[in-house]
Amino acid sequence: MQRALDLARETADFTSPNPTVGAVVVNNGEIVGEGVTQPPPGAHAEVTALQQAGDRASGATMYVTLEPCSHEGRTPPCTKAIIDAGIAEVHYSILDPDPNVNGGGHAALEAAGIATVAGEGEDEARLINEAFLKHRTTGMPFVIAKFAASIDGRIAAASGDSRWISGPEARAWAHERRTRIDAILVGSSTIVVDDALLTARPNDVEAERQPLRIVVDTRGRIPPMARVFTGPAKTLVATVEDAPAQWLAAIEAAGAEIVKLPRYDDRVDLKQLLQELGRRDIVHLLVEGGGMVLGSFFDRNLVDKVQAIIAPLIVGAADAHTAISGKGAYRMADALRLRDITVDRLGEDILVTGYPNYDTASSG
Repeated sequence: MQRALDLARETADFTSPNPTVGAVVVNNGEIVGEGVTQPPPGAHAEVTALQQAGDRASGATMYVTLEPCSHEGRTPPCTKAIIDAGIAEVHYSILDPDPNVNGGGHAALEAAGIATVAGEGEDEARLINEAFLKHRTTGMPFVIAKFAASIDGRIAAASGDSRWISGPEARAWAHERRTRIDAILVGSSTIVVDDALLTARPNDVEAERQPLRIVVDTRGRIPPMARVFTGPAKTLVATVEDAPAQWLAAIEAAGAEIVKLPRYDDRVDLKQLLQELGRRDIVHLLVEGGGMVLGSFFDRNLVDKVQAIIAPLIVGAADAHTAISGKGAYRMADALRLRDITVDRLGEDILVTGYPNYDTASSG
């Protein structure tokens, strides 16, 4: 099973909205086939592994990181391929919570007389597919809050200048990260102040696959000539139902799609936005700021994961913008703490990754 998990974790392909799955076929103690899920509409991991194994799949054992699917989707059911190949035993890590599967694959394999075992490598498999599991169980994308800040928590100098807080290694990591998400979201200030392009540009080259760019704009601030409406990626502007008609027409003429949503605390209702994005098969959502947008996501317990780049800089200006605003915590006892922390170096910067522990904090 560990080899199957390694395949899933190390694959170079971004498979969303499908899960990232690894599969291994073992016959008489020898790996005779292995595979990973291909981007849609490509083959699933099980089918790729079976094709590689050929006739040696008969009587073999398959190890796979997610319950094999049992329904006709973009590809035929994996359970049928497993049964037809003569696999004798299947071990999988976790149930697929997709309503079309959710135990159906397990049942189909057992009905065909295949010994089926669940649970091996469960914790690692859940981590690999944390976004897919969240989307399939809640209908909303997995939200990653990402920001770069000075060591004293500032995202810009007193003048508003923010280039560059992080170093070249961190910026390269950020652009590579954008190639492995479905959408990137910012507030209107990021566009008005920085005129951000929001494309994935690893090695300063536009990536073939680009995330959807989402701008949240309650007051109709972003200009139609902004760079976010240019380039190879699509752009969606989330605004309120009573947004100015003239501004809406100008934004649509610039090539953006507009989605109108109700207000929450006099701003775009972010939970309603997440539900809309989930219906569009947005599984991974990267929220990059600014401070008010990030604060609003945290205030409503909508952040699933934090990736904070801390640069060895001291800004010190009292009126410089901080990484996260919003209502926040009135008392330190109410502050939101992270769990399962990891710390990595990106050149001279530090990357802190963790998961909000909402059970230990009260939100506004």
